[in-house]
Amino acid sequence: MSKFRSFEEINSWQKSRIFNKKIYLITENCNFKKDFDFVRQIRRASLSISSNIAEGFERNTDKEFIYFLYVAKASAGEVRSQLYLAFDLEYIIKEEFEMLLESITEISKLISGFIKYLSQKL
Repeated sequence: MSKFRSFEEINSWQKSRIFNKKIYLITENCNFKKDFDFVRQIRRASLSISSNIAEGFERNTDKEFIYFLYVAKASAGEVRSQLYLAFDLEYIIKEEFEMLLESITEISKLISGFIKYLSQKL
C-alpha cells in the first residue's frame, strides 16, 4: 500500500477537492445554470475524481487502488472534454476555461504518476 495514512494526504485528492469547489462555483453562473443536465454531469464527473481516489485508497490494496485511480483519471478526461463544450457554448470565458483546463490537466498528471508509482510495486 502507499506511504499515506489517509486519502486526505494525497496531493491529487487535495487538488481535486479544490477543483470540485471551482466547478460548483462556476456552474452557478447564469449561463451554466440554465443547462441543468450539463451542470449535473460536469459536477458528477468532477466529484468522481476525488471520490474514486478516496474509495480506492480505502480498499487497502495497491491493485484495487490502481483500478480506482484509473477511474478517477477517466473522470478527469470527461471533465476536460466537458470544459471544451462549456467554452464552446460560452458558458465560461476564455480565462475561466484556461484556468480550469490547467487545473484538471495537472490533476490528471498527478494521478498518472501515482498509478505508475503503485504499479512498479506490484
